[in-house]
Amino acid sequence: MTDYYAILGVPRTASTSEIRQAYARLARDKHPDRFADPAERAQAHDAFRDITTAFNALSNDKSRREYDQGLERPRPTGPVEIAREAYERAVQHMRANEFHEAVDLLRSAVHHAPQEARYRAALATALARNPRWVRDAIQEAEQAARLEPGVAEHHVLVAELLLSQGLRLRARRAAEAALRLSPDDPRARRVVEEAGS
Repeated sequence: MTDYYAILGVPRTASTSEIRQAYARLARDKHPDRFADPAERAQAHDAFRDITTAFNALSNDKSRREYDQGLERPRPTGPVEIAREAYERAVQHMRANEFHEAVDLLRSAVHHAPQEARYRAALATALARNPRWVRDAIQEAEQAARLEPGVAEHHVLVAELLLSQGLRLRARRAAEAALRLSPDDPRARRVVEEAGS
């Protein structure tokens, strides 16, 4: 994990005021507009981006607490552990209705463990909260259903997302697949009824 305290040159015990002062000093010194040479400007741009990221993480009490907790946790070593940790953190964000953060974490989980259907289903659920991302949500839900075709919940998720987009025939097919696996599923039955014949 990147050490934001080291980037800003402050101790972990620094107050918010000290963090702001360090950021202001570094932002002034490293701002890309101060450099005429293209190579120096590019280098300054990267440094300025890192400084801003560190400041954003440490200047807000909530994000700083989360960052500090992350520093204290043992770091995952392989893709499976990275994916699991990202998924677990995403679930916490979803419970807090912080869906943008959850989407970022779930994309990481899917990247590191692409064959894990529950990560894809969770990503579909989080994506569906933003109307502009529903198409991506449908793709992730369909991929979860392909990875675990025997899990009715995945088919129900696909059906609900398709129905929300007015794709009644496809929604009905997905709901019927769910009902073959779980004949009493109320969500699948509702989709079948709403989709019509």
